[in-house]
This record gives sequence, structure tokens and C-alpha cells, in this order.
Amino acid sequence: MTSLLSAFGDDLPLCGPKIPTVSKLIVPLAFQHARRQYQGMDNSSGVGVLDKAALVLSALETGPTTLAGLVAATGLARPTAHRLAVALEHHRLVSRDLQGRFVLGPRLGELASAAGEDRLLATAGPVLARLRDITGESAQMFRRQGDYRVCVATAERMSGLRDSVPIGTQLTMSAGSAAQVLLAWEEPERMQRGLRGSRFSAVALAAVRRRGWSHSVGEREAGVASVSAPVRSPSGKVIAAVSVSGPIERLSRQPGRLHAPAVIAAAERLSEVLRRSGGE
Repeated sequence: MTSLLSAFGDDLPLCGPKIPTVSKLIVPLAFQHARRQYQGMDNSSGVGVLDKAALVLSALETGPTTLAGLVAATGLARPTAHRLAVALEHHRLVSRDLQGRFVLGPRLGELASAAGEDRLLATAGPVLARLRDITGESAQMFRRQGDYRVCVATAERMSGLRDSVPIGTQLTMSAGSAAQVLLAWEEPERMQRGLRGSRFSAVALAAVRRRGWSHSVGEREAGVASVSAPVRSPSGKVIAAVSVSGPIERLSRQPGRLHAPAVIAAAERLSEVLRRSGGE
């Protein structure tokens, strides 16, 4: 979407009792030029409300904007701009900052993350296979879907006792090291909701954020231990968790000491691939 300057765009009088400062003239004029450029392009989809919503999102691209700024940025009537911004806020496409200004919402980042999933999955197979070979344990990658985490890629230990998690398996978000990673960097409100009924605490999630990885021992399933680390989009959002899991007898009751460095390296490798490809 074309960036629009979020500033006042009405024509300012060049005469009167007070002479406007240079900044008060340049900013509106620059904005008017940007708005004319945008409106001069063929951006009509034939669905008016969608076109107007796109104008609102484009106006927020440069940062926090007041309602007056939205009106100036989009050319929409004040009631229309307010109604659309509030509707987009309901769907988490728009949010508010501490000053009550409108900003782009978290849902946009989530959708962008999903758009990069194919690239992530294509790279995950070899990375997880390498992680399995280094650690000798089954390796998985999980993504959050609502109240569950879903295994989207895996590399199973070839023989012996192992923790098998097939692709497509839905596991709870209330237990396990991958659940901790996927929840630890969430927005405070979503994190608090996720902690209800969980087998870990807010203190535990704070420790995960501090050290950059998590582990669990018998938390999701008796006799099973695991270690997980976050995969991040280019914007820094946690979009997946890479894990190794296996019997406590091999991983011990402090599995992070054994495998955290390898798991972190695998997760960082996947994050780097996304950064290079420019995908979320």
C-alpha cells in the first residue's frame, strides 16, 4: 500500500493576522501531494467500503494517527473515518496507542506471518533433520492456531524410544515448552488469557523471555521432556517454536543444559531464512 503522510491536509491560508511557519505549510502541502498521488492511482476495487478501509490502513502505515489525521489523510468524512477505524479495531486490524491514537493492529502481523508459511515450511525440513541428528532426539516445529499449537513439521528419531508427534497434531497451549515459547512474547492481554489453566506461570514465561528458550519436564506428558526456542519473522514477532523432545531418561530433568544451544541455533537459522527472503 502507498504510504500516506499522517498530517493535516487542508489548504492553509497564506494571508491573515498570523503568517504560518514553514513547517505548518510544508507538512500539509506534502501530505496533499501524497494523497492526490494515491487517489490518482487506479485503486478502486468496485467495493466502496473496502476501498475506504484500505485508505484508513494506508494512512496508518507511517505511524500513530489521530482521528483528525485520518480525516486529513483519507479525505473521508469524519464520521465515516471513525466508523471504519473502530470496525477495523474490532477485527484487530487497527489498534490504539497509549495516547488513544490509531495504529496498525496485531492481526496484520499475524496474516503476514501466515503468508510466509510456505517458505518457512520448505526450509524447516532440512533444519529439523539436522537438529535431530545433532541431538539424537525427535525435532518438531509448532505454530499457534487459536487455543492450540499445531505440529507443522517434524523429523523423527530413526529408532529407539522417542516422542512421536505427527504433522497436523494439535496439542494444548497450556503445557509444554513449545506452548511456553508461543505464549511468552504475546501481548499482555492474550498472555493472561493463555495462562488461565496452564501448567506454567507468568514467572516462568518471564524466564523464557529472559533466556530466549524454554524447557519442560513431564509437563505435557508424563515421562517426556522437551526444549523449545522461538522462530521470528523479519519484524521480530514470534511465529513458530522449534523443539526437541524425548524421554526424561535421556534428556534429564534439565534438558535445556543438554540441547538449548542446538535448538536456539535451529530456530535462528529459520528466522534468518525469513529475513533474507523478506517474508513474514
